[in-house]
Amino acid sequence: MPLLKSDYYSTQDIFNLPEGERAELVNGEMYMMAPPSSTHQILVMGLSAAFFNHIQKKGGPCKVLPAPFAVFIKKDDSNYVEPDVSVICNTDLISDRGCEGAPDLVIEVVSPSSRRMDYNIKNALYSSAGVREYWIVDPAKERTTIYYYEQDAAPMIIPFHQEVVSGIYKDLKIKISDLL
Repeated sequence: MPLLKSDYYSTQDIFNLPEGERAELVNGEMYMMAPPSSTHQILVMGLSAAFFNHIQKKGGPCKVLPAPFAVFIKKDDSNYVEPDVSVICNTDLISDRGCEGAPDLVIEVVSPSSRRMDYNIKNALYSSAGVREYWIVDPAKERTTIYYYEQDAAPMIIPFHQEVVSGIYKDLKIKISDLL
């Protein structure tokens, strides 16, 4: 039975939102986004800069794109996200619309309003879509949870005062507490 319009949304509904409103779409369900806090933005900027500077120094094809940046994660009309930080190594996925597929690494900074979304809904989406590595940076708990999906291993939980090592850049180490 087809879903009623009120039960199923598409990327067209995202594009038709009023100016200034932002939402994400997971399997046809729309999730409105609250404005980020200053701590959130400081972390997004610091993490983006750390990856950007590392890539510039070491070379390589990867691009770092912070939110708001559209990711059409499953190349369909029912999934659209704006990760806080996306690292995309297959630059053929980058178009004028955004990223047409799964980034290699996604970072989400948890806000009080995004906790369920980041830990549950997006974790399942990113895992099933082919993201290689997913970081959940949680300022309230002062820890980063890292999923290395390719390794099919249990998540690693790292306190902010310890170094986090990227799976796609083994020589990149970031201490989240240093970014605050």
